[in-house]
Amino acid sequence: MKHRISITAIATVSPLGSTREIIRKAYTSHALTMQRQCFGEKEYWVAPLPEEEQKRLDQLRHSDAKYKNLDPTVIMALDVSRRVVAQAGWQAGDAIGINIGSSRGATHLLEQYHHEFITTGSTATLSSPTTTLGNVSSWVAHDLKSAGPEISHSITCSTALHAVLNAVAWLESGMADQFIAGGSEAPLTAFTLAQMNAIKIYSRETDGFPCRAMDLNKIRNTMVLGEGAGVVALERDNPNAIAYITGVGFATDNLEHTISISEDAVCFQKSMKMALGDLPLSEVDAIVMHAPGTIKGDLSEYKAVQKVFGESMPLLTTNKWKIGHTFGSSGLLSIELAVLMLQEQTFFGTPFSESFTLNKPIKNVLVNAVGFGGNAVTLLISL
Repeated sequence: MKHRISITAIATVSPLGSTREIIRKAYTSHALTMQRQCFGEKEYWVAPLPEEEQKRLDQLRHSDAKYKNLDPTVIMALDVSRRVVAQAGWQAGDAIGINIGSSRGATHLLEQYHHEFITTGSTATLSSPTTTLGNVSSWVAHDLKSAGPEISHSITCSTALHAVLNAVAWLESGMADQFIAGGSEAPLTAFTLAQMNAIKIYSRETDGFPCRAMDLNKIRNTMVLGEGAGVVALERDNPNAIAYITGVGFATDNLEHTISISEDAVCFQKSMKMALGDLPLSEVDAIVMHAPGTIKGDLSEYKAVQKVFGESMPLLTTNKWKIGHTFGSSGLLSIELAVLMLQEQTFFGTPFSESFTLNKPIKNVLVNAVGFGGNAVTLLISL
């Protein structure tokens, strides 16, 4: 990389909430009672936004007549984008590049419109423009009155980190000076949940933690879906950055199955090595794992880390045991955890991790994400 890419600001909304203090408090507790506060149960376990966040987003929806028919995916993207621009001190109307993706897109509206079509034979006028994936970033650009490029995409569960990759490329090339990148996902719909259950990866836990991500001794798959959105404000070499992106890596696995990665997650081995560049292995202090809570997914990524780091294993963590798997936005929420650890100089582990002693400053954290298709991304986040 020619420049350190500055993370000037970060804004998220997730089952943990949306403010730094609430999010930090949530990460410091491994108590089962607090963990259950983030999860609810319909037919399946889910990790929805807190009620107060849903009310706040509903107010945003009703603040403008044009927004009332938008999918929750877009409403969340509007919310986090407004907040990150305010934190970064940018101005509406600036030439801000926007790349906000989603794995599934407008799932709520798609299912609603499809049901109406099946039952009535017709569909609403807005069914097409409000369910195209491109409407995520285009509505954000409209809301911010941005004059920069606007991009939406789906690269399954690594969508948000791929958005950051795109933003880094634009900034490195000099074609943009400010970029918002991330993901938004509202997948808690009947059909989406049924799809995850059909491939037999969904949690059926009745005792303890609903999602046991990074528990390498679990005997059942324990993935739980969550909803949320997150974006970062990115610039080149801003000395006031809260953290920096100092390495990027990406790779695609040679798939043996349409929904899995290889046994040793070769894609992660390649993406981590690329992101590290010349940085000594011993300089990596922690990794925020993708770790979806499935037996094969968690274990294959762990094996990839072992292959790359050998005797220099860093501390390993994930946030999916606490907030569920938020699909296209999950990588950005992992960046949030990495930045929080760097700022607080505190390692936030999982209840399934081995005990550890933090005997040196946290300076470099890797963040991993991968999705259906074996499309891995790794970012190196540094002070």
